[in-house]
This record gives sequence, structure tokens and C-alpha cells, in this order.
Amino acid sequence: MNAEKIVVEDIEFVPVNEENFSEVQHIYAQGLETRNATFETTVPNWEKWNRSHTLHSRLATIHNGKMIGWGALSPVSDRCVYEGVAEISVYIHEDYRNRGVGKIIIQKLINESEQNGIWSLMSGVFPENEASIHIHVLEGFRIVGTREKIAKLDDIWRDTVLLQRRSKIVGSD
Repeated sequence: MNAEKIVVEDIEFVPVNEENFSEVQHIYAQGLETRNATFETTVPNWEKWNRSHTLHSRLATIHNGKMIGWGALSPVSDRCVYEGVAEISVYIHEDYRNRGVGKIIIQKLINESEQNGIWSLMSGVFPENEASIHIHVLEGFRIVGTREKIAKLDDIWRDTVLLQRRSKIVGSD
């Protein structure tokens, strides 16, 4: 696979929906295989995925007619005081990693989140996923801390790095 950077002008964003969800599942499964993307061990079905993500800010990234990545937001709580706080998830097709796609998706999700009243984006990233941490920091996230031994994956306690990005335009009063 050609390792050229992907530029935003060469991609199209479409909403993640039930019709394209099998492609989302495929990319999600690739993330699961790395064991450095999520604590989940199985790919969710549409109903579960749909329930756990916001109705806005769920997008697939298309390049030359192929889905190469996706990103979505999940509420962090159902308490009304946290209605402007969401967790960001980004997954990239294995053939398109390290080509700038993650950065493009994060930028688009930041924009969409702010258009939908989100004032704080959170992300929990395994410390071994250095590329993801780096991209988040480049896009204005700050490392809040490390959640030590927060959960087990494959019966091994794992840490996550907690990152946060506070909007400069939403909730800044």
C-alpha cells in the first residue's frame, strides 16, 4: 500500500449508519486485533453501537470509494450536567494508518462536536498507542493523567492515558 499522506481534499465524510455499518465493523475488528485500541473484545452489532454513540458526530471517512476510517462520540454520562462532555473514538483501516487520516477525523469531530454544543472531549488511550496520544496532543488535547490498572484485557491489568480537550468556543462564558 502506498504510504502517501491522505489530505482532507481527497476524502469525503459520510454519516455512519446501518447501511455502511459492516465497513465500520471491519475497521473496528482491525482495531480489536491490535489489543491497543479498546478494552472491548468483540465487535458490537448495529443496535448496540447505535445506542452507545451520540446521534451527531458519527462519521465515516471515504477515500476513492473505500471507507478508510471512522470516528464517533459517546456520552460520558446521562446526567444533564455532563451533556456537553463526550468521549471521542477514532479507528483507521490498517492500510491507512500513519497517513494523516486520524488527524483529519479528529479535526472533523472537534468541529462537529462544537457545532452540537460539546464543550469537552475526552479520550482514554492505551499508553502503548503512542501515535494516538501524539495526534490528540497535536489537536489540542492535554494529558490529564493515567488511570492505572483501570481494567483488564486478556486477563492483564491495563492503564489508560486520559486526555481532554476543552472547547474555546462552546461554554467559554
